[in-house]
Amino acid sequence: MIYPKNFETKIGFDEIRTLLKGHCLSTLGKEKADEIDFTDDADTINEWMEQVREFRRLQQETDSFPLNYFFDVRQSITRIRLENTHLEENELFDLRRSLETISLIVTFLNKNEGDEDNPEYPYPALHRLAEDVLTFPAMIRRIDSILDKFGKIKDSASMTLAGIRHELAQTEGGISRTLYTILHAAQRDGLVDKDVAPTMRDGRLVIPVAPGLKRRIKGIVHDESATGKTVFIEPTEVVEANNKVRELEAAERREIIRILTVFTAEVRPHVQEILDSYQFLAQIDLIRAKAELAQEMNAFEPQVQSEPHLDWIRAVHPLLQRSLARQDKKVVPLDIILTRDKRLLIISGPNAGGKSVCLKTVGLLQYMLQCGLSVPLSERSTVGVFQDIMIDIGDEQSIADDLSTYSSHLLNMKNMMRQSNERTLLLIDEFGGGTEPAIGGAIAEAVLKQFWKKQAFGVITTHYQNLKHFDEDHEGVINGAMLYDRHQMQALFQLSIGQPGSSFAIEIARKTGIPEEVISDASDIVGSEYIQSDKYLQDIVRDKRYWEGKRQTIHQHEKSLEGRIAKYESHIEEIEQERKAILRRAKEQAEELLRESNKKIENAIREIKEAQAEKERTRLVREELNEFKQQVLEIDTREKDELIERKMRQILERRERKAKRKQEKKEQTANPTATPSPVFTSAGKPKQEAPITVGSNVRIKGLNTVGKVESLSGKNAVVIFGDMKTKMKLEQLELTGKLKEAPKAETPHAALVVQTSKMTRSTIEDRKHNFHQDIDVRGMRGDEAVDAVMHFIDDAILVGMSRVRILHGTGTGVLRQLIRQYLNTVPNVKSAKDEHVQFGGSGITVVDID
Repeated sequence: MIYPKNFETKIGFDEIRTLLKGHCLSTLGKEKADEIDFTDDADTINEWMEQVREFRRLQQETDSFPLNYFFDVRQSITRIRLENTHLEENELFDLRRSLETISLIVTFLNKNEGDEDNPEYPYPALHRLAEDVLTFPAMIRRIDSILDKFGKIKDSASMTLAGIRHELAQTEGGISRTLYTILHAAQRDGLVDKDVAPTMRDGRLVIPVAPGLKRRIKGIVHDESATGKTVFIEPTEVVEANNKVRELEAAERREIIRILTVFTAEVRPHVQEILDSYQFLAQIDLIRAKAELAQEMNAFEPQVQSEPHLDWIRAVHPLLQRSLARQDKKVVPLDIILTRDKRLLIISGPNAGGKSVCLKTVGLLQYMLQCGLSVPLSERSTVGVFQDIMIDIGDEQSIADDLSTYSSHLLNMKNMMRQSNERTLLLIDEFGGGTEPAIGGAIAEAVLKQFWKKQAFGVITTHYQNLKHFDEDHEGVINGAMLYDRHQMQALFQLSIGQPGSSFAIEIARKTGIPEEVISDASDIVGSEYIQSDKYLQDIVRDKRYWEGKRQTIHQHEKSLEGRIAKYESHIEEIEQERKAILRRAKEQAEELLRESNKKIENAIREIKEAQAEKERTRLVREELNEFKQQVLEIDTREKDELIERKMRQILERRERKAKRKQEKKEQTANPTATPSPVFTSAGKPKQEAPITVGSNVRIKGLNTVGKVESLSGKNAVVIFGDMKTKMKLEQLELTGKLKEAPKAETPHAALVVQTSKMTRSTIEDRKHNFHQDIDVRGMRGDEAVDAVMHFIDDAILVGMSRVRILHGTGTGVLRQLIRQYLNTVPNVKSAKDEHVQFGGSGITVVDID
């Protein structure tokens, strides 16, 4: 139950109801909003909450939910229960559109995404609301056969109506032609102005004529203008035709009434089912309004427990929030808890400190919750239901009932003590006020003891010291204080639970300008013990506020640290996965290199054997192969990234050395008298035995193609590679064996060499013409990107490009690191650095090539 009768007005729920009705689409929903009532059935409340929760989700997930034509035609449908009554055209049109809306909503909510044995409905609570609702598709089709899309009776509604309208159109057409003939003759005779046209008066076509000329045209004068300067004459020739038009219009109306009466007779047996369907439409309208109001208040729909319970976090009074928002201010949220162990909360603190607002917030939100409305709380809050909510706020004095303020409070206390129980929520403002403080405090304490014995829940505000100490001897009672800033002398509107609050009477008196002498006398009257006690309360509240702030700061830091730790752990996991993937790919590349190297070296050994080379050389090649194989097999995915990177660099260096050795072997095989291979130093670089001169055989460092120096110019040389001549820096070149002469084309081998040379020249020329200075490797895996860059750099060196750009993006930086590591192993790469910030920054690597 709710006490007293004006409960909704006192807590402000009547304003909430008005806001709710403002979101309704029709009188259907507004009537449902007026019918909203309090309930203590948790299952019913949870069903209401689920309906709103699903509708809010529905609004976010789809735009196809039908929300048009929420027309209320219940009054018209109720009226046709009487025989010989009928629906008018506009009523029938509204009925058709609203019935279609009901049908579309029911179809939408009953859509089954499962099968017959295991149905799955996207919005189960709304489906339960719609599953038994009747729709009337046949009635809609019947209305469509009568009305057009504008809501007017069709010509085809009956054969009789079609004949009447056809005859009516012909008659009106004849009248129009006759009238225009008369009008044109009158205009030629100067009786009527040239710009005059026929007009309608009392449903009859007439001609406007000046009063002085009205006798020149035979006919009936029907009307005159307000100024008297124009009279409207119906010519004699069209009087009979106009009379016929009137008769046909009357016949048309009688036929329309007959059609509507016949249809209404078809609808009459289904009146109750139609009214029930409109109740469903009203419920959908109300649920939609609840969802819109929840969105406006930033509220949510909690899961309601069946037991009395209240643990709210960041609760907000919605009306106060709206009021402050208009002033560009924010409401201070409220944290409050009422459980079996903490049933009675006694709040003290200064006047205008927010005690009454706190009380009304609890009353309004709990009442909204138990009326099925969303509440503006944090989603971490938990809520329960109370059987009774009783409130005593404000002045209830009544001259008619001879009640003073204090008497009205006592009357409320009497009713509360009589009706309260362990499922009651009591909300009492200024408990015991309105009379002499000593006896008022004593009576308030005695009444509070009765509430405590009945194990009622309650939020009570007071200034009495004896009530502030009531919790010391009574389990389940807890103090609360509305905080006050003594330095700035202003209320903070924050509730702190655990300690009583000071009224700050002395401080507030000083702030208002009361003379210090008066304040000193008051302090002497009340006694130093009371002043000291109040000071202790202020100190406790101040310290509690300080440590609460510290606790909140620590909690925020802990949350921040937890978030950072979770983020770092996630990053570490991603890095570990990426590391394993890189290692796996590295091992796969190493194995591929092993297979390739094995094949190449075996070929080299076969060539050596065919050339009858020394056995010692064969043994050395095999030992090197076995050593390489062992190093690859020793790669373990659990090793550190640096080891894998070092191995990869070694593999690349060995591949380059093996390619050089293979070339040398081929040269030795082709020309046994050639000079021996260059001697390698401990660093692995060949010693330059002689300077490059005109006629020297040279090759580009890192490549196998051999050319001949045509001329020298300072640090540059003109080199002929086959049929191609190019200019290059000397430091990019190295001496090599004698340039192979193209064998004669008579033998098949010679023909192959000539063909290969032509293909090589063609390939180089093609690359020169199609080469681009930029390459984009974004989105590639590391191995794919390095491979692409490898070929790109080779082409750049081949065509003599001095600067290229590699677009790899920023991302995690892994791709950029792998590419830079490879570029550092290329002898011809002078530098690899980030692009200018304006042109891409660290997302692009600029490579300078010697």
